[in-house]
Amino acid sequence: MNITYLFDPLCGWCYGASGALEQLSRVAGATIHLAPTGLFAGEGARSMDQSFAAYAWQNDQRIARLTGQIFSETYRQQVLGATGATFDSAPATLAIVAVGLQAPSDELATLKALQRARYVDGRDNGDIGVVIGILADAGFTDAADRLRVPDPELMAAYRARIAAGRADMALFGANGVPALVVGKGDSRRLLPNGAMFGGPEMLVAQLEAA
Repeated sequence: MNITYLFDPLCGWCYGASGALEQLSRVAGATIHLAPTGLFAGEGARSMDQSFAAYAWQNDQRIARLTGQIFSETYRQQVLGATGATFDSAPATLAIVAVGLQAPSDELATLKALQRARYVDGRDNGDIGVVIGILADAGFTDAADRLRVPDPELMAAYRARIAAGRADMALFGANGVPALVVGKGDSRRLLPNGAMFGGPEMLVAQLEAA
């Protein structure tokens, strides 16, 4: 079973869906392809300010109640409280792509490490220097080195992955992330909104119907 996971590493709902994603990774015969959409990269990036931080924290609390995921006070103070910092998912996305160039099977672990670093440990993974440190701490030293001076291969792969993710969003009419596209070729289809938040039984039923 081929599963395309449309996401952005700075999306709180994508972090909330990480438990469901972990369940999917254990489904026999399932292959998960991470498809970053660049939602908060490039033109989607912005500066952190008090208004946006308050909005994000309110949304984060809703996600925490629904999924049980941790949004720590350290994250609130050090990441959301960093007025003037850049809210930009490009560094974290580059990290995932860099790891994937050498070990595609490690991309999911990279995403998990980046999310934990942000939402639990309070490390701002919108900063490329912080992201390099996260990769090094997680044992992805070659990818960390590659991010220090991004090379043409990495940047080309990054652009291609973002373009592919956005193309799938447009093709299937996905109105946000996280989203799942299941199947191969002409049989691919988008699972209903909320499939990742309805519990394991609902998720399995949706997959079986795909």
